[in-house]
Amino acid sequence: GGLPPPAGPPPPAAPAQKPILNAGDGVGEHPTQALLDLFTVATAWAETGAAPPDVLACLAGKQLTLLGDLKHGRTTHSLALLCSRLAAPPSLVLVSPPELRMPQAVCDKLRARGVAVEETDALRQVLPQTDVLYVTRVQRERFATEEAYRAVAGSYVVDKALMEAAPPRCVVLHPLPRVDEISTDFDADPRARYFEQMENGMYVRMALLALVLGADLAA
Repeated sequence: GGLPPPAGPPPPAAPAQKPILNAGDGVGEHPTQALLDLFTVATAWAETGAAPPDVLACLAGKQLTLLGDLKHGRTTHSLALLCSRLAAPPSLVLVSPPELRMPQAVCDKLRARGVAVEETDALRQVLPQTDVLYVTRVQRERFATEEAYRAVAGSYVVDKALMEAAPPRCVVLHPLPRVDEISTDFDADPRARYFEQMENGMYVRMALLALVLGADLAA
């Protein structure tokens, strides 16, 4: 992983005799989510009847915009770090309130691996160039007080009107559940892929479990 471990006992990966899958560790990372996110993008752009999508190359030359609570959002940490391991990573635009910026440890690792990273709080300004918009909710449980949560909750709302500025092939993802950061009036838009993304989570995690049990998925 690319982050210091969250507070608490370290995961028992080193002494373990069996494979261990990280299913999400607090505000740290969520690597299985990153895998299904990348798979969802690749399949969203694949043409019907075409060859299987090249998952590892699907973001080459693209702009991935991560939106919302990037400080606590473990899904955004893992997706950004996964992108940095691709042979041709996308450029990353990190959109959040100043209080919820991506951890410096993640940004440092991204830049060290040659990923172009831009940080801003202006979603409308970067939306026209966005190929993938990854939306996250502001999580009440990550804040010490209700006042601190209310200060940033609702900072961004993705709705039908806003998305008129986005490209027609833009893919919109969300790890779910949502609160009000994506309006339901956008759900029927073909660019909304978060329900498909949720379904893909089942398939990708089934494949991971099969792999650690010794299955030959190429057969």
